[in-house]
Amino acid sequence: MSFRSDPLSELVVPDGTTVEEHDIVTDADVIVGTQSTIALGVRARNVVAGERVTFDGDIEASGDCRLDMWCEVNGNVLVGADAYIGERVEIGGQLVVAGDLDIGDDVTIEEGFDANGWIVIRNPVPTLVFLFTYLTHLLRRGEEELADDVLSEVFEGHDDQPLVVPKNATLGDDAWRVSTPARVGDDCRLHGNLRAETISVGANDEIFGSLRARESITLDEGTVVHGDVTTSDGAVEVAAGAHIRGDIACERLRLHEGAVVEGQMRARGEMTVVRAQRGVDTAASDTETETVTSADDVDGTVESDDERTEPDGSKGSFTPPK
Repeated sequence: MSFRSDPLSELVVPDGTTVEEHDIVTDADVIVGTQSTIALGVRARNVVAGERVTFDGDIEASGDCRLDMWCEVNGNVLVGADAYIGERVEIGGQLVVAGDLDIGDDVTIEEGFDANGWIVIRNPVPTLVFLFTYLTHLLRRGEEELADDVLSEVFEGHDDQPLVVPKNATLGDDAWRVSTPARVGDDCRLHGNLRAETISVGANDEIFGSLRARESITLDEGTVVHGDVTTSDGAVEVAAGAHIRGDIACERLRLHEGAVVEGQMRARGEMTVVRAQRGVDTAASDTETETVTSADDVDGTVESDDERTEPDGSKGSFTPPK
């Protein structure tokens, strides 16, 4: 895991993340920025939440769990290693800790707690405030390698990408709302409409909801979106093999041959379809593009069973065929 800039500057959903029975489930760590609302439970490795974060479900951490001041959990907190609970945290269920418990003042635990290790009553230093202030200081000094080492040590040397929720975000069954870019990895299964500044969705994902961004949206191959894809002032790019079960509305549209769109496609500017040349080695050939400058709607499904190649350096927006 490596942070070269503000680690909470975007929503990051790592590979293999799913939503199951109102829980976000991932094998990676979870980092939640301050004043965010997670209207779901969380099942992860290590869970770290900043100040004033609300969880509407249970927290199940196979490793450590750290909740900063004024956090609220409307369920149980089950921790497989050590727990760090800041002052004035409220837990609506039970707190069960397999290791040591470091707990602050005025903590409310409705159904009691059980810790197998040492119990220390004090006010732990707010994790995100301390950690990211220190990391920011190291990055400003150009100590990027040292910052990576510190972060790796905090998360027990794990190098995989954690699930990162920026501050003031809302994640729930109805919608995932952030004011930052959003990046979804591969092989994910998510429920809820995704709202962000920009959206990048990886391969072989399934999203049960719509996508809406102020700027660009890109969908990789094999991804299925059960809803509309909309941008206010940006481009939409749909890779070969992606499937949208709704409408597309954007400024510019770039559609790769082999993509399927069941609804209408509307672009205020340029619409382009990218095709692979036939009868030649596609690995060594250029692709063909067909462009239409039109604001008219394009109805129907665009699909192809032919193998497609990605055009060299092609980014931006594009157009479905008439």
